[in-house]
Amino acid sequence: MKKYRTFYKKVIFICLCLLVGFNYTQAQMAPGQYTSTNKKAIKYLEEGKQAYEMKKDDDAEKYFKKALDEDKNFIEAALGLANLYQVTNRHTEAITYFKRAIEINPKFFANSFYFLSLSQLAIGQYQDAKTSLETFLKFERINPNTKESAQKYLANANFGADAVKNPKPFNPVNAGPGINTQYGEYFPAITGDGKQFLFTRGLPREGMPGFFNEDFFTSNNITNVWQTATPITIINSWGNEGAPSLSADGNIMFFASCSDETGDYGSPDRKGYGSCDIFYSQKVNGKWTKPRNAGPAINTANFESQPSFSSDGRELYFVRGILHRGAAKEYDIYMSKISDDGKFTPPVKLGPNINTTEMEESVFIHPDNMTLYFSSAGHPGMGGLDIFMSKRQPNGEWGKAINLGYPINSFVDDNSLLVNPGGKIAYFASNRSGGYGDLDIYQFDLPEDLRPEKITYVKGKVYNSKTKETLEASFELVDLETQSSVTKSYTQKNGEFFVTLTANKNYLVNVNKDGFLFYSDNFSLKGKETDFSKPFLLDIPLDPIDTGSVVELRNVFFDVGKWDLKPESKAELDKLGAFLTKNASLKIELGGHTDSDGIRKSNITLSENRAKAVYNYLITTSKISEARLKYKGYADLKPKVKNDTPENKAKNRRTEFKILAK
Repeated sequence: MKKYRTFYKKVIFICLCLLVGFNYTQAQMAPGQYTSTNKKAIKYLEEGKQAYEMKKDDDAEKYFKKALDEDKNFIEAALGLANLYQVTNRHTEAITYFKRAIEINPKFFANSFYFLSLSQLAIGQYQDAKTSLETFLKFERINPNTKESAQKYLANANFGADAVKNPKPFNPVNAGPGINTQYGEYFPAITGDGKQFLFTRGLPREGMPGFFNEDFFTSNNITNVWQTATPITIINSWGNEGAPSLSADGNIMFFASCSDETGDYGSPDRKGYGSCDIFYSQKVNGKWTKPRNAGPAINTANFESQPSFSSDGRELYFVRGILHRGAAKEYDIYMSKISDDGKFTPPVKLGPNINTTEMEESVFIHPDNMTLYFSSAGHPGMGGLDIFMSKRQPNGEWGKAINLGYPINSFVDDNSLLVNPGGKIAYFASNRSGGYGDLDIYQFDLPEDLRPEKITYVKGKVYNSKTKETLEASFELVDLETQSSVTKSYTQKNGEFFVTLTANKNYLVNVNKDGFLFYSDNFSLKGKETDFSKPFLLDIPLDPIDTGSVVELRNVFFDVGKWDLKPESKAELDKLGAFLTKNASLKIELGGHTDSDGIRKSNITLSENRAKAVYNYLITTSKISEARLKYKGYADLKPKVKNDTPENKAKNRRTEFKILAK
C-alpha cells in the first residue's frame, strides 16, 4: 500500500479543487458554484475542507457527512469523504463514497472511476478495479499522465484477478522461538550449507521510548531446529545494522549501515560516504573482524543498502537510491563484479527486465548464481511491492521478471524473500497474527516452478602431502563443458574450503600454492541424484616442488586413437602454462601413456604425439620456451596399475609432466 499512499499525496489537490468548486470539464460548472444549492450543505462542505487542510480529519469527516445529510445528492461532499478515507487508508469507506458520487452523476468527474480503482486495488478487489479502470479509459479528454497510470494499474488488476483464480500452494510456518521474539526479526540470510541463519532484530533503545536499534543475531540449525539466536557483538553497534548477506562458506558478511563522513553515530569504524553505505566483515579463526567500508566503487553520497553476495564470490548485488533534496528515490538494483585482486568494479544497473521506473529492492542472488529474487513496484503484480524472480540467460543477461503469484504476493507490500540453498524452502518476514510479537520470520515450501536450479556443495581441505599440514591456497573450479570459471577463491588458514555448485555438470578443480606442484582433478555430478544434505567431499594433497616429482594432467582429453586436443583441455593447459610462467626456473618432461591394448609400436606413436600436442600448446599459446620442455611417448611401459580391467586401463591412459630441474 505504500506505493498507493505516495500516489495519493500527488493527486490530493485534484479532489481539493472539487471541494472549492473549481471548474471541471466534465462538470461544466462556473467557478465558485457547487452541485448543491442548499446553503447549509455548502457551509458544512467548506468547513470540512478547512478542517481537512488543518489535518483535523475527524472534524472534516463530521462536516462532510453533515453536508450529505443536508443534501444526499451533493457530489462534492461524497467525493470529499471518499478522498479523506482514501488518504487515511480507510479504503472500504472510500469505495462506498466514490460509488455514491458515481451513482449521483457518473459523468460529473471521470477521475472518480480512477480513484475508485486505487482503493479497490489497495484491498485486493481486482475484478472491480478492472471494471472501474476500463470505464475510466473510455472517457475522452482525460489527462495523458493519468491515462498512462490507469493503463499500468489495469495491468495489475488483470494480473491480480487471474492470480487469485489460480493460487500457488502457500503454507507459511513460523521459524520458531530460536529466531523469533516479541521484537521484530527480518532480513534473513543463510550459509551455503543451510546450517547457519543470520538476521536483523530491532531492539528498544534504552532510555529512548519508541526508538529501536537494529542488530545482527545468528542461529545454528541442529536436527532441523533453529537454536536460540545470539548477537554478533563485534559488528553490532549503537547505530543500526541491517540487511546482511553471507558468503557461501559463512566467512564473509556484507551488510548496510547508515553513516556519514564523520562516522556512524560517532563510531570510528563506520566512516562512510554519506547516507547509508555497505560494509563487510570477515571471519578469521572463528571470529568476525571489525567492519570495513566496501569503498567508493560501491558507496556514494547516495543510499546503498540490501547487499547480496554471490556464492562464487565474484558478484555483489545491492540497492541504490538516488538522493533528491535529502530523500532517497529512484531505487534500483545494481551489480559490481569482484576482480581477481579483490577489488570492486564500477557497479552497473541491471537491465529493464529487473529495474523499472518504480521502486526495486530486496535483491537476493541464490547460491545457484542463476536465479535472482527481488521486489518491485513496477512490473505487473498484485499491487504495492511484489516479489519476482528472474533467470540468468545463456548470454549472461537476466530474463523476464516472473511474479511469484498469489498468495505469496498480495495487495500489500511483499519483500525480503530468502530461498535456502537446497531451493525448496523460502523465508520471509511478516507481522501476521499468531506470531511471537512484531515481525517474525516464517518459512514455506516454494512451489516447484519458482525454485532455483538444483545445486550441491563441495567441501574439503588442502594439505601438504608429505607433512599432512593444512595449507592456505588458491583454488578454482571450472565448468568443463563451457570452460568458464565457476569460482575463484582461497582456502581458510586451516586449509578448508566450501563451494556451492550447480548439479548435473562436470567440473575441473585446480589448486595452487607457492612452493608446491600444480594440482588438478575433475569430478562429475552428471546423472547423479542431488542430495543437498550430503556434500561432495574433496580433500586435496599438494606435493612440494622437487626434482623427479610427477603430476598427472587429469583434465587433458583426446578422442579414442587420436592426438588432437579436445576443447575441454584448454582450462587445464592454461593453468599449467601459468604455473610454468610463475616458476620460471622449472624444466619439465611431458609424458604420454596408453593401456596395453593394440600394437605397442602404434601406441608409442600415439602416446608421443599426445605428449607433443601438449608441448606445442605450451609453446604457442602459453609462450613457454622450448628449452624448458621435452616430450616422450611411453605407451604401456609405465602403467599406474595392472591392465586387467576396463577401469584400470582407463587409469593408465594419461598425460603427465615430470620435474626435470628446479
